Amino acid sequence: MIEAGFELETLTDEDVVRRVLAGEIEMFEILMRRYNRRVYRTVRAIVRDNAEAEDVMQDAYVRAYANLGQFAGLAKFSTWLTRIAVNEALARVRMRKRLVYLPGEDTGGIGMNIYTSQTSDPEQNALAKELSSVLEEAVDSLPEAYRSVFMLRQIEDMSTAETAECLDISEEAVKVRLFRAKALLRDELCSRIGSAAPDAFAFDGLRCDRIVAAVMDR
Repeated sequence: MIEAGFELETLTDEDVVRRVLAGEIEMFEILMRRYNRRVYRTVRAIVRDNAEAEDVMQDAYVRAYANLGQFAGLAKFSTWLTRIAVNEALARVRMRKRLVYLPGEDTGGIGMNIYTSQTSDPEQNALAKELSSVLEEAVDSLPEAYRSVFMLRQIEDMSTAETAECLDISEEAVKVRLFRAKALLRDELCSRIGSAAPDAFAFDGLRCDRIVAAVMDR
């Protein structure tokens, strides 16, 4: 496992990719640690199972590594990696034949704002964790197509264009699905989530280390 350092932290994704392709295989760990949370959230939004999400993550990273030479830099590496993760997750869903389809009716729109917590107060942190759990349950209840868009746009704070590229849909579809995803979440939840979103679907510590170790072993 490589040691983190200022020099490594300042490397761009493209720099890291070039060094991995040049034979510094261990540098791939940098990319995994940079995007573990995004990949986890993306995959988790599709498969709706923590353990299966980690399994799919490993497959996605292995596929990304095997095809790293095909990364041409035309899109951001994070977008390229996310698309691979999406495809792996969708393949897993198709395999277990539990595809979720979009409902036919629009239920109207409601606003939802997610804010970053600025407090270190223990009670506030406990509340944030509780609300993030509520948010996770609410997001899990969304149809898959809405859930994926909501996860990338609202929780990962990706742009409409990048979300569209990751999910291989139009920007207009992203906007419509995000609107409908918000509409399916109750006003009561919208008023309570506050600072919880950045902590939802967390992926760090031992879980992050486990994924890195498993992929490096493979």
